[in-house]
Amino acid sequence: MIQNLYETHLQVKDLDKSIEFFEKLGLKLAHRINERKCAFFFIGNKEQMIGIWEVPEQQEIERRHFAFSVSLDDLSESIKWLKKNEIRLSEDFFGREPIEPIVFAWMPSASVYFYDPDGNDLEFISMLDGDPADIDEMLYLSEWNEFRNKVLK
Repeated sequence: MIQNLYETHLQVKDLDKSIEFFEKLGLKLAHRINERKCAFFFIGNKEQMIGIWEVPEQQEIERRHFAFSVSLDDLSESIKWLKKNEIRLSEDFFGREPIEPIVFAWMPSASVYFYDPDGNDLEFISMLDGDPADIDEMLYLSEWNEFRNKVLK
């Protein structure tokens, strides 16, 4: 029945600042409703969507997490790209410094975590080739590649 996740919504403090942020990530503004203080971005060929909603000044936002699927090549360059674009990386990268993507061996996938202007926890994720591995610790992508090369020998 369920085939994918079509949309997700975030609360933001400053709609204009958040629109600028998501455009910096490469998303194209699809629609803005000024009187409702919201905006929508399509991802891909209108297959997914993000809605952002400005909350009243006195209201705290409910922070969320979601991930953008990216190619492994783009993921490998994403930390450098995020820093260049002054986008804040996650400080606690599962106990690791954010110097390269982190691998979840049980999937397997690699991820980089960062924040939007309101502290929502965002992620770039790329699925990795090969079988999952029963490893509980987080590995850097280079460590995962070394591990996979040893297993394949």
